[in-house]
Amino acid sequence: MAAKRSKVPRFYFNFRSPYSWIAYRDLMDRYPDVAEAVEWHPWWEPDADGERRMAERRRRFPYTAMSRDKHLYVLQDVRRLTADRGLPVTWPVDVDPVWEVPHLPYFLAADAGLGPAYVERVYRARWEEGRDICDRGTVAEIAGELGLPAGPLADAADDAELRGGRGLAALLALSEDGAFGVPFFTLGYDKYWGVDRLAVFADAVRARSAATAATGPPPGDEVPGGAGAAVRSADHGHAGGCG
Repeated sequence: MAAKRSKVPRFYFNFRSPYSWIAYRDLMDRYPDVAEAVEWHPWWEPDADGERRMAERRRRFPYTAMSRDKHLYVLQDVRRLTADRGLPVTWPVDVDPVWEVPHLPYFLAADAGLGPAYVERVYRARWEEGRDICDRGTVAEIAGELGLPAGPLADAADDAELRGGRGLAALLALSEDGAFGVPFFTLGYDKYWGVDRLAVFADAVRARSAATAATGPPPGDEVPGGAGAAVRSADHGHAGGCG
C-alpha cells in the first residue's frame, strides 16, 4: 500500500529563477508565519551526473526549457513585478552554469543552522548584485561572510556523498511532487505554481494550521521521507512561474 502524501507544506525554491526570488521575498515579507511552517526544498536543473542518478531510480527532471519568446516575456514581466514591489534587480549573465555549485551548499549551511541566511545571501548576490553564483569563488565569499568553511561549500558540487545522498533525495522529491517549475508549493496533494499562487497557498496553510490547533492533527499525518532534503525556516536570514 502506498504511503499517504505528507501534509507538511513545502516550498521548492531555486536560485536561477527570478520568479522564485520574488516569491521568496513575498514569503518572508508578507507571510513570515508560513515561511516558518514550510519545509524548504532546493530545486535545480541537474547536470548529466544528476540526470543519470535520477534515471537509475526511474525518475526524470520534470522541466522543459523555455522558448525565446517566453524568455523575452519573462524579462518584461519581472520588471513589472519588481517595480511593483520596489525591489532592485540586476540581471546576471550565466556562462556555462552548473547549478549544483550554488544549490548543494545549502545543505551544509542548513546543517550549521544557517540555511535561511545562505538562501537570502545567494538570492541577493544573484538578483541584486548581478553576481555569478555558479562561480565557486562567489560561493566561497558567501560562505566566509556567514562564518562557514569556504572550501567545503565552494566544492560541494564535487562531494560524491552529498550528490548521491541529500542531493539526489532533493531531485527525487521534486520529481515525486511533479514540481515542473518554480516557485512551486505543495500542501498534501494540492499544488501551487507561481508567484501569484503564493497568497492562495498561504491561506491554505493558515487554514489547516488553525484547524489542526482546534482539533489536533488528523490520523495518518506523516513526516515525509527524504527529510535530509527539507529544512524548516525559522528566521529571515504565466503565473509567475519559471525555471
